Amino acid sequence: MSSIPPVLHKRAIKGISAVLLPWRPNGEIDFDSYQIGLERTWKAGLTPAINMDTGYANLLSPQQRSEVLVLVAQISSERPFVAGAFVEDLQGEVIRNYIDQCVLIQESGGTPILFQSTRLTQLPKAQLVDAYRKVAKECDELLGFELGKMFAPFGEIYDLDTFRELLSIPTLTGIKHSSLSREQEWQRLAIKNQERPEFCVFTGNDLAIDMVQWGSDYLLGLSAFYPEAFALRDKYWALGDARFYELNDWLQYLGFIAFRDPVPAYKHNCAMFLKQRGVIEHASLPQGAIARPESDNALLELIRDRLDTLLQP
Repeated sequence: MSSIPPVLHKRAIKGISAVLLPWRPNGEIDFDSYQIGLERTWKAGLTPAINMDTGYANLLSPQQRSEVLVLVAQISSERPFVAGAFVEDLQGEVIRNYIDQCVLIQESGGTPILFQSTRLTQLPKAQLVDAYRKVAKECDELLGFELGKMFAPFGEIYDLDTFRELLSIPTLTGIKHSSLSREQEWQRLAIKNQERPEFCVFTGNDLAIDMVQWGSDYLLGLSAFYPEAFALRDKYWALGDARFYELNDWLQYLGFIAFRDPVPAYKHNCAMFLKQRGVIEHASLPQGAIARPESDNALLELIRDRLDTLLQP
């Protein structure tokens, strides 16, 4: 077991929240409800992330991902957003594809995050780091991504030497880490604290959202359920307010239900939860998505009621 970094009290937390892409029963994207989700994320003070796992990036066609990006660029009004550069289903040279996607995202007003792909993660270590360097050279700012295979088969958690080398890329300013392992995340925090303190490790551990206590920021799918609650939790931490702990506990209970096996089905739980909250009209899923039993609604409602109470003035 590696040493655990110190708890950093009264720290401002950077919150990036993946936004669920809702669907209509006829199999079409519900863009009206999607805009509501984006607006509530911005209003809460979090940065929305689009074309991520929570946005079904791996189930969308390139045209659909483009439609999502165009919509967000149109309504962002210079408000920040992060967008996944997803190339798994694109033909052609993989590094060129990443560069093209990142440039497009940047020109649309967003910050690109390099979504992993089979051809990227299969590269030898030296070529992998060089790929990041080539893409980052074309970006004013780029985020990286380590995605565990429980989320997607083409994901990969890099070894610590690779992580350390990635820290040396100037325009790579942070990495989302989704191993669901506290120890692996603590190891990364220790390295970045020593070698590049301003670098951000964005936790993707929806089973341990309290990693923010040790210096992680976050880019989570769980925050899509209730961004206002995450924003208040973050405010409590920055103020040293003990109410952080109870609110964090109830958000974590939600995470334990939603991110149980099979993990990708959390998106159906998110749709159920958002429908209960009146944010979206339907808890429908796209073709190829994994469903949860309808009985989950009762547990989600119990947690929703408690979170609603905790957010009352």
